[in-house]
Amino acid sequence: MSLLDRIGQKLLFTLDPEAAHGLSITALRCGLPVGRRPVRDDRLKVSLCGIDFPNPLGMAAGYDKNAEVPDALLGLGFGFAEVGTITPLPQAGNPKPRIFRLTADEAVINRLGFNNEGHEAAERRLAARRGRAGIVGVNIGANKDSADRINDYERGVVRFAPYASYLTVNISSPNTPGLRNMQAREQLGELLSRVIAARSAATARPPVFLKIAPDLVEAELEDIAAEVTEKQIDGVIVSNTTISRLSLRSVAVAGETGGLSGKPLFERSTIVLARMRKLLGPDRAIIGVGGVASAENALEKIRAGADLVQLYTGMIYAGPALPGRIVSGMIRFVEKERLKSVRDLRDSRLDFWASKRL
Repeated sequence: MSLLDRIGQKLLFTLDPEAAHGLSITALRCGLPVGRRPVRDDRLKVSLCGIDFPNPLGMAAGYDKNAEVPDALLGLGFGFAEVGTITPLPQAGNPKPRIFRLTADEAVINRLGFNNEGHEAAERRLAARRGRAGIVGVNIGANKDSADRINDYERGVVRFAPYASYLTVNISSPNTPGLRNMQAREQLGELLSRVIAARSAATARPPVFLKIAPDLVEAELEDIAAEVTEKQIDGVIVSNTTISRLSLRSVAVAGETGGLSGKPLFERSTIVLARMRKLLGPDRAIIGVGGVASAENALEKIRAGADLVQLYTGMIYAGPALPGRIVSGMIRFVEKERLKSVRDLRDSRLDFWASKRL
């Protein structure tokens, strides 16, 4: 981390975590020079689901909830950015405080609860950037008090299909009561059928990914893989935050309710990623998320079966130059190993990760 990043981090860490997040969004929206210019190298290109990604590193959903700064994020070096989670109606989310830093663990616990400005506000911003270069995915969710949550996802598909490079169906946040129950096979089958039907009826047909939790047992992973395959969902994002609290040092806040993200999530999420790759086979797209804070972390996700990788919490602790550093590190690695493509690494440690115990 550079001296400027360290100073910026110290200043932000004097603020409440949610206030610091809002300030970082404002900085990006104002065009402040918060990161290095993107580095491009053809060996990092990934073609997936009909999309040509300039590099495999993306910003995960949860940071830019309202589609305010996707282009600024791409300017930090990310190969793609995912906005959301966006629900049909605006909602305030859970009571504050609802974000907690676990500094000793380089982790965060959040119980935000899909706080966002709703479909209309996000659509207005995405429509304004239509025609610009850059890959922007849209993560869609359901309102907490919705009488028909599946219909909320259908509405999200129809609304954002014209603007999204891809759509992500998020049923794995632990912060909306009952939402993770939609990962159960019967509910999941109905959800995915209706989502695919909604995409077929939309004016555009972007790829659809399903975002799953890391707190699933093998039988649940098998059911999800079967439904994803049967319904021809384009890919899976592994994973959302975890409700587990293993081996944390930040004991003062470790007991807070919510989803844990950051470095402690790396191993668990990577094991689930590898097992999902085994279940889905070599052709279905997988995006690996959880605990990515370095080029080596990102490369290990690819070795474990990921086509693409996302991060979010790592940037809280390493600063806005992190995506540029990771991309540069990946370039140095493929150069050192004389690889024609970073894709050559995929699955090279699949068996190692799939065989580890959760």
